[in-house]
Amino acid sequence: MAAAVEHRHHHQDEEDGEERRMARLLAARQALRAGVDRSRALGRALARSTPRLEEIQARLPAMEASVRPIRAPAEALAVAGGNIDRALGPAAAVLKVFDAVHGLEPTLLARESVANDLTGYLAVLAQLEAALRLLSDNCGLAAQWLQDIVSYLGERSLADPRFVSDLAGQLDGLKKGSSAADLDAGLLAAALGMLEAEFRRLLADHSAPLAMREHDSATPASIVPSRIPPSVVHKLGLILDRLAANGRLDSCSAAYADARGDTVGVSLRALGLDYLKETSEDAQVLSPSVERWGRHLEFAVHHLLEAERKLCVAVFERRPEAMPSCFAEIAARAGILDFLKFGRALADTRKDPIKLLRLLDVFDSLNKLRLDFNRLFGGKACAEIQSRTRELVKMVVDGAVEIFEELLVQVELQRNMPPPVDGGVPRLVSFVAKYCNQLLGEPYRSVLTQVITIHRSWRKEAFNDKMLVEAVLNIVKTLEINFETWSKAYGDATLSSLFMMNVHWHFFKHLKGTKLGELLGDAWLREHEQYKDYYSALLLRESWATLTPLLSREGLIMFSKGQATARDLVKQRLKAFNSNFDEMFQKQSTWVISDRDLQQKTCHLVVQAIVPIYRSFMQNYGPLVEQDISASRYVKYSAEDLDKMLNTLFLPKPGRPRRTGSFQIKNSSDKITSAMTGLYRSASTLK
Repeated sequence: MAAAVEHRHHHQDEEDGEERRMARLLAARQALRAGVDRSRALGRALARSTPRLEEIQARLPAMEASVRPIRAPAEALAVAGGNIDRALGPAAAVLKVFDAVHGLEPTLLARESVANDLTGYLAVLAQLEAALRLLSDNCGLAAQWLQDIVSYLGERSLADPRFVSDLAGQLDGLKKGSSAADLDAGLLAAALGMLEAEFRRLLADHSAPLAMREHDSATPASIVPSRIPPSVVHKLGLILDRLAANGRLDSCSAAYADARGDTVGVSLRALGLDYLKETSEDAQVLSPSVERWGRHLEFAVHHLLEAERKLCVAVFERRPEAMPSCFAEIAARAGILDFLKFGRALADTRKDPIKLLRLLDVFDSLNKLRLDFNRLFGGKACAEIQSRTRELVKMVVDGAVEIFEELLVQVELQRNMPPPVDGGVPRLVSFVAKYCNQLLGEPYRSVLTQVITIHRSWRKEAFNDKMLVEAVLNIVKTLEINFETWSKAYGDATLSSLFMMNVHWHFFKHLKGTKLGELLGDAWLREHEQYKDYYSALLLRESWATLTPLLSREGLIMFSKGQATARDLVKQRLKAFNSNFDEMFQKQSTWVISDRDLQQKTCHLVVQAIVPIYRSFMQNYGPLVEQDISASRYVKYSAEDLDKMLNTLFLPKPGRPRRTGSFQIKNSSDKITSAMTGLYRSASTLK
């Protein structure tokens, strides 16, 4: 039993021992497995740590160098500390200024700031400019201090050489980039751009063209000198001064000239200036525009440009050196050169007496504006306007004098032209009478005297008003000489008398009471009146008076045996009268008496010379013929018929061309000597 028990105990022990061995084996296996896992994890961690270890290994020399100063002598480190403190002081001050500049950004970059409070904005801008000047002056100095201490550290091996080298390079870059544009990151440029935009806005808001109409009289009372209020002018001046101080004067001047020049130009063009672009070889085509040209030029100079110059002076008060060029650009944009081009176009037209008057108009307008031109357009900035004006004045003076000096020659040449076929007054006679009156009347007399005086002064010759009067009177007297030559060109003496009656009466009637007639004198005028009476009587005597002898009563004795003889004589005399009357009436019906009063008076004289005698003849002897079967062959007219017919004589015929009348000058290759100047000029013919 005991053995059994012991056997069971022994067996139990063996089993327990086996379990313990198994447990140890399992624990060992688990431990081995955990070790393998840890080994693997460690391997993986080592694999991941290898680059870091390599990086640490690479940085060890640098770390060793960085801690090297710790091993430097204490005295060297103490001296370096003081130097570093002194170098960092200016640098810290510069950084404070940078902080102040940064604080100005919100105000300077706010558009409403410059529009609502320009004065305040300019004050802030002044702070920025002052800060940038301080930075510009001190940033380089602070950088130099820092560079000195870096050099000190490098020379004494108190820091890593590579670190010292990098720091030195950054300090060099800071010293080179110490301009305002680099120091403020463009803040000043942005602020100036906003100021320039405000400058343009103020100009645009207050540069509206004047409200004018085409052909406006443009009186001074209706003109507003400037549409820009003084407060705005003050603002423009402040902005311009600030921009100019920062190198933007040219852009401001250009903006101002653009705005104001275009405004003045639009105001002027509203008056209707298309005629300034007209071109023609005929001065008469441009003549209607000359009066407008002078009026518009005066308005442009006296009111628009005068006001613009005052405004320009006010805006550029702080920068007067830029005003002349800016105003010159405004004047050019306004179109002042177009006015001068029109004057030149007129001066380039063909020579013509009417052109002389228009050239005098142009000279008169320019002369009245001479002082204004000198004041407004003086200086180098307006050199082109000055040059164009001088050229125009010279062309006008030369052209006017050339035409005037040829007038006498043209009248002389007209002598070779045939007179009007109808015996009327040549157009030349009417033209010269009126034309010379214009030349001796105001304003042409004084203007022409001035023009010729200027031209003669260029040739070192004298001229005065008396010489002008004598020259004009010579033209009239030369035309008077033409009368005799023209009258001899007629093959009919009666027509010649009619012609002479016409021209002498025309001179008397159209010159009496005029300035020219006053200068010619009453005796000269009365002489022409007497010539008119003489040729009128000659006309009547040599033509219509020759008909009355045909109605003679000689041989017409009324008695019974002589009635047949008397009838035959009456028939013969009526036949002869009718034939000669018809011929004379038909011929003289084509003749003209230019003056209506003279025509009526001459017709009345003809009627009085013919009709009473014819009426008496017919009353006494008409019955002898009227009873005859062939009476209609001899009694063609009644006294009333003759009266009506004779009163229709010498009336101008509508549409009939007038010769010996136009006065257009054409150049030819012949040479003649001017009686006025003694100089050879190209001859001309009159058409």
